[in-house]
Amino acid sequence: MRTFVRRSVAAVLIIHGALHVLGDGLAWTVAAGVLVASGVLLLFDQRQWWRLGAVGVALSQIVVVADWHVAWAGTIVNVVLVAAVVHGMRCEGRGSLRSEYRRLSKVAVVDEPRPPVTELDLLRLPQVVAGHVRRSGAVGAPHVTGFRAAIHGRIRAGAESPWMPFRGEQVNTVGATSTRLFLIDATMKGLPTDVFHSFVDDRARMQVRVAGVVPVVDAVGPEMDRSETVTLFNDMCVLSPAALVDAPIAWDEIDAHHVMGRFTRGAETVSAELVFDDAGDLVDFISDDRSRASSDGTEFELQRWSTPLSGYRRMGGRRLSTVGEGRWHAPEGEYAYLEFHVDDIAYRESPLADAA
Repeated sequence: MRTFVRRSVAAVLIIHGALHVLGDGLAWTVAAGVLVASGVLLLFDQRQWWRLGAVGVALSQIVVVADWHVAWAGTIVNVVLVAAVVHGMRCEGRGSLRSEYRRLSKVAVVDEPRPPVTELDLLRLPQVVAGHVRRSGAVGAPHVTGFRAAIHGRIRAGAESPWMPFRGEQVNTVGATSTRLFLIDATMKGLPTDVFHSFVDDRARMQVRVAGVVPVVDAVGPEMDRSETVTLFNDMCVLSPAALVDAPIAWDEIDAHHVMGRFTRGAETVSAELVFDDAGDLVDFISDDRSRASSDGTEFELQRWSTPLSGYRRMGGRRLSTVGEGRWHAPEGEYAYLEFHVDDIAYRESPLADAA
């Protein structure tokens, strides 16, 4: 739906601009050029198209008023385009979820030079976890301090709710205080919907806005902080196994296929059971420390949460699982509420220290 609306508005801008070429004088030509240019920017999903679009609509209305007796109908189109420009500004400009995501994801983080990961670094890990890290390609490579991933899939609010397709971008940092930013472009009941998870400093927050501007969920509180701490732990295990080398995790080995990990971030310590197959690949992550939020984000219910995994392949120079689910183990029965596919990932790595 978002793509259809974007292309439709872009077409209106381009056609409206092209018709201005029929006007008499330089002002009409300039207005035509600006409108067409803004339409092309929107067509190619350039986020700041609305800035040029606002200028184009203003110029258009000026020349329409100047030649009102023959061009008055252009005002009708301009009114529609004003609404589109205002919506674009609300979705992409200051105060929008997308703007906040871009601002936070650009915060500079300084990584100290370090030698590459060695087998000695894996000694503190249980054997099966060390194998998982080793299989990811960590040994001999720089330490991982973060990543940016592109993900697509589908999500739903409950076992009987309809699936909503989504595309998302996620930025994580790994360090003394790990952070997580996840911006989701979904479709809910035919309407484009922005979802933004942020976990920065000591506050986790989930915001949902329909059509990019109408807030329907703003979830915060200790349950969100604890739940997102679990998600950070999961992100490291699934998307960035090399980060487990340096993460503040206490491990208990259960058997050759199962380990229990306790991850600490700030005041929060959460636990999860990691399940490995015979080949040594992580195939599930199970935690009892994550809460399911109500549809409006005001209530939370503690439930078992798991993420069955598959689709291991190399991406971004590392080996990781690229297909998975998020599952709630509700009293009425277990169900998948999330299906995801990793499309691309780029890792941030510590610079290598000069050899002494």
